[in-house]
Amino acid sequence: MDLQTLWFVAVAVLWTGFLLLEGFDFGVAALIPVLGRKPADRHLMLRTIGPLWDGNEVWLVTAVGATFAAFPGWYATWLPAMYLPFVLVLVGLIVRAVAFEWRHSSHDERWDAAWTRVITTGSYIAAGGLGAALGATTLGLPVGEGGVRVGGAFSGWSWPALLGAVAVLAYSVVHGAVFLSLKTDGDLRHRARAFALRWAPLAALPLLAWAGLVWLRSGGVVTAATLVVAVVAVVVTWVRLAAGREGQAFTAWAVVLLASMATVFGAAFPVVLPSTIDPAFDVLVSTASVSDYTLTVMTWVAGFGLPVVLGYQAWTYWVFRKRLTAEPEHVEAAA
Repeated sequence: MDLQTLWFVAVAVLWTGFLLLEGFDFGVAALIPVLGRKPADRHLMLRTIGPLWDGNEVWLVTAVGATFAAFPGWYATWLPAMYLPFVLVLVGLIVRAVAFEWRHSSHDERWDAAWTRVITTGSYIAAGGLGAALGATTLGLPVGEGGVRVGGAFSGWSWPALLGAVAVLAYSVVHGAVFLSLKTDGDLRHRARAFALRWAPLAALPLLAWAGLVWLRSGGVVTAATLVVAVVAVVVTWVRLAAGREGQAFTAWAVVLLASMATVFGAAFPVVLPSTIDPAFDVLVSTASVSDYTLTVMTWVAGFGLPVVLGYQAWTYWVFRKRLTAEPEHVEAAA
């Protein structure tokens, strides 16, 4: 495998890893108005992602940084073409982070409810914006000669962007529900599992449609197999949820995303940004990447740094692996 291909795989893994890890805390926050019937429920839901959400965002920083460092031609075309979605993502992540911190600065119930709504809103905006950006970069943007966007500021807001936004949002909401059924106990656990059992098949459809469209355009035998794996994983998720095996259901739902994104990026390769104007204007791995020398240096740096980051994050998940229940003292304080 040459270095350009290796780094394309690395960038795909980083974006997929972000959607997988940040997806469940986006989903938990999005479900607060649905499953958070009482202050104690809302507090419990946020406790499940409290130690994890900021660490998960490291994957976004790394994914953007790797895209810029390894494929500046891709970054320079993609970012201006989807400028507004990326701005919305930044706004959503910023207000969400602020809300997580400020929510604890007062014990007033109205203050708590207001900042909880900000967390939910920021999660919807960030998830939708990232989905729109990724959907557009794999299904096509109005890009002309030299990687220049054609059209105004809203030219990137096409059906591929909408499909990507819906796919990520729908997947994340069910991902959050399955995560809650795995991480909590009591009434919230049962309601979260029932929600996931009801909506998982429908929520998977936009993601499978996204992967299927990319495969129809340029897929092969290998990516057809990964698409089939994604479909089978949806069925396995539903069956294991019905059997009350939340851990197996969470693993299967993760496979849905992993296999779908393997189909998307695998079928798209070597095109990193297809042009909807003319295939001659497609941005390719070979034309968007930096020199082999730079990629070699990056490979050595990643080889030393990546295991440290992965080890630390794995340790964090291990420490906070136990189920959570509502704290009696919080119920009394919030009543």
